[in-house]
Amino acid sequence: MFKNRIALKLSSYFALALLVFSIIIAGVFFLLFKNYTVQLHKTELENRATGIAQSISELMPANARQGGYGAYLRFIQDIAMTDVWIIDENLNLITRGQGIGAGGNEYLYSDLPSDADIIISEVFAGKTAFSEDFSTLLNAPTLTVGTPIVGSKGEIIGVVLLHSPIEGINQAIADSFTALAISILAALFIAFSLSIGFSVSFTNPLNRMKNTAMLLANGDYTAQTGIRQNDELGDLAITLDILSERLEKASQESANLEKMRQDFVANISHELRTPVTVIRGSLEALFDGVVSDPEKVKNYQQQIMSETIYLQRLVGDLLDLSRLQNTDFEIAKQEISISALIDDLTRSMAHIADEKGVRIEVSKDNSLEHVWGDYGRLRQMLMIFVDNAVKFSPENGIVELNLENGIISIIDKGTGICEEDLPYIFTRFYKSSSEQNKSGSGLGLAIAKQIAERHEIKINVESEPYVKTAFRLEFNI
Repeated sequence: MFKNRIALKLSSYFALALLVFSIIIAGVFFLLFKNYTVQLHKTELENRATGIAQSISELMPANARQGGYGAYLRFIQDIAMTDVWIIDENLNLITRGQGIGAGGNEYLYSDLPSDADIIISEVFAGKTAFSEDFSTLLNAPTLTVGTPIVGSKGEIIGVVLLHSPIEGINQAIADSFTALAISILAALFIAFSLSIGFSVSFTNPLNRMKNTAMLLANGDYTAQTGIRQNDELGDLAITLDILSERLEKASQESANLEKMRQDFVANISHELRTPVTVIRGSLEALFDGVVSDPEKVKNYQQQIMSETIYLQRLVGDLLDLSRLQNTDFEIAKQEISISALIDDLTRSMAHIADEKGVRIEVSKDNSLEHVWGDYGRLRQMLMIFVDNAVKFSPENGIVELNLENGIISIIDKGTGICEEDLPYIFTRFYKSSSEQNKSGSGLGLAIAKQIAERHEIKINVESEPYVKTAFRLEFNI
């Protein structure tokens, strides 16, 4: 828990906010409860004082005010359930708290509490008055209420003062505040415990995502958070998992590219070594005079020329492939007619096909009369496919070149492509072991595929050896 700093901070902030809120609530509660309790006690004392004043007014004779109601005065403390002070219109104490003015005990007006004169003056003015002050007689804070005694003619003939200590009120408030404080402390404890649980449940996904990010940073691209929850943290975790998957895919692609680079270097080294060795051997033989017969010299020269042409073609293919694979290399696109391009192509391929006795049969519609593309590159692509079809066709065979509904089909009935070779025919330097393919560089179909991709052309291949091989080029029209 203490290692989880975010959870600790969240819990502390929540507890602090709850504590401040609780203090404010406690203060407001204390003030409201105190005012309410005092007001309730005032109302109760006022009702008692009013009842006593009414009873005294009814019992007090008009000409013998201290006579017939004496019995009532002797029990007035029990009736009022607090200290009672009764003052007549001459400001004489008829009775007061803690005793009755009889039996030789004479109590004076000066014996009243210090603020009683203010209350009495207000009462004789016809009001019910209240006062909160410290009483020297009761030696405690008190609440005093005064109410008038009204005579038979409506005149005020006296005052009833009820004098009650408020220690009980303060004690009730203190008890209530203690209960509130205990409740707040219990609520704080429960809330802090719950906040710890909630904070930990909130930060656990963050910790798992941090651990996953550390694994990704250390190169483990298979790491996954495994978090699935319907909120922002869940979205972040899914994003992190997607990033992991993409990094893993990129890592595999990078490994594949590195392998392809190594294979490319090995293949190109192999492809260059043979013609260079032949050229060097032939030149050394001619230079050293090992070969002097004119016929043999001519054969050596032809061999050197043949290997040089092969090298030139290989270097040209490599340059083409390199340019086409570079996305920054722009090809010159313009509006062209594929029908016219096919006518141009068949004229160029005619002499190559005639040497082998192969006939190229062409059929076409007008579906690709207005195509946006690079004429030279598209001609190069079709030349590769048609040249391969002628190369692998038997003598006196037929190559079909069809254009229909935006699809160009090149079909031959030659040796075909084995099923296990089909996935690799567009790989650089990949060559079948057939006799017809010995002179190839293994780059032709790779170049054709790059040209097709730059023109958004889909290539589909079907082959059944010695029956039919068909390359279909579907243009995006």
